[in-house]
Amino acid sequence: MGISVKRAAILLLPIVLAACAGGDDGRGIAFDDDRGGVNQPFPDNYRAELLAFMRTYLNNPVGVHDAALAQPVQRTVGGRVRYVTCLRFTPRESDGSYRELRERAVLYVNGRLDRMVENASDVCAGAVYTAFPELGKLTR
Repeated sequence: MGISVKRAAILLLPIVLAACAGGDDGRGIAFDDDRGGVNQPFPDNYRAELLAFMRTYLNNPVGVHDAALAQPVQRTVGGRVRYVTCLRFTPRESDGSYRELRERAVLYVNGRLDRMVENASDVCAGAVYTAFPELGKLTR
């Protein structure tokens, strides 16, 4: 019982395509080239991008208290240079109460919001915060 040539070609196609997609330098494929060096562009729209992200990140984006934001600064995170902005806020819980103040680091790659880091104490050490009232005005 042999396998047909056509069936073998169909089975090997994903492997062949994966091999073609990789670069010669051994790096993976990324939508946006991660420069990772000191030439990261400043995230010009960081406030608007952060507000859009927080609308989806928070279970209830309405009624956030004590929102404060630090200006983006370059820091080395995970061995790569990133623009990082630090955020403090007290979200409204599902029962309507407010609990502890939270601190998060928001990382930018190539000028765009990449991810939020929940354990931000090291990354945000020494951050200078200013009021971020826009976060407290979010709606659903």
